[in-house]
Amino acid sequence: MQGTAADRPTSLIDTIERVGIATVLGLMTLVTFANVVARYVFNSNVLWALETTVFLFAWLVLLGASHGVKISAHIGVDLILNLLPAGLRKAMILLTVGLCLTFSILLLIGAFQYWWPFATKQSWYEVNDIPMFFFPGLMADLFNYGEEYEKMPRFIPYAVLPLGLFLLTLRFLQAGWEIMTDRRHMLIASHEAETEDMAAQMALETGDSETNAPPSPSRDREG
Repeated sequence: MQGTAADRPTSLIDTIERVGIATVLGLMTLVTFANVVARYVFNSNVLWALETTVFLFAWLVLLGASHGVKISAHIGVDLILNLLPAGLRKAMILLTVGLCLTFSILLLIGAFQYWWPFATKQSWYEVNDIPMFFFPGLMADLFNYGEEYEKMPRFIPYAVLPLGLFLLTLRFLQAGWEIMTDRRHMLIASHEAETEDMAAQMALETGDSETNAPPSPSRDREG
């Protein structure tokens, strides 16, 4: 039976992913709500709201992708896998993990190569609309040769590219190890495993209800 997120210990990376996803989703909701209020109540507009929500959505997708591997939330087709014997099924799942890992490593390399110039020799590049909210003097001294940023430098929102893909690669490595050591049996969300879990839970609840049910009058009369 497939392990669930509740069956596995919570690590620091789990906490970072969950807090990050919740924070990003909350900020997206807050910024969008503020922009709607400004537009329809005050006939104004939050100029940087659209660009902010686009960047936040990218953070949400990439952080969510890695956490989805952790909790086996990604959807896939397991019809053929369920028809295979256990040994061959495990080999096919490990092959899938290897392919996913190769793909994520290639993406990680490309993401880092894309992001790194924005953090070094092209650190003066700014986003279009988002103003520089925090530590403008410090950021200018560290990254822009003492010249303050008017807008947020691009390397800040773009940092999710190497970060998210590093976490995704790490999660595929973790999933592969758990499958090899039989602590996990599927990479994707298995509908068969969910059905088995629901059946076991229903059987448990039915057994509890029968145990706690009062004796019927017919049994009392027989006694």
